[in-house]
Amino acid sequence: MNWLWAIIVGLVLGLIAKAILPGKQRIPLLLTIICGMIGAVLGNWGASGLGVRHTHGVDWIRHVLQLVGAIVVVALGDRVWVAVRGGRDRGD
Repeated sequence: MNWLWAIIVGLVLGLIAKAILPGKQRIPLLLTIICGMIGAVLGNWGASGLGVRHTHGVDWIRHVLQLVGAIVVVALGDRVWVAVRGGRDRGD
């Protein structure tokens, strides 16, 4: 069940990150989910480093750090995807 939640959180964070980033990101949905999951892990790691991972109530700082991590990873993932594919587009 934890993997299901990780996939759902990755999807939500990845899609929000794609919506926040300017321009069109060309990474596929599966890569968006993976980037969102990696961003969530990075955000949790950063929250642990700041000592705010487990607080009373909603962990807003942790959630913001997860979103920032997802934005960075989606942006990097899009650059790598375009570089690997050579700038080709499927005609979408």
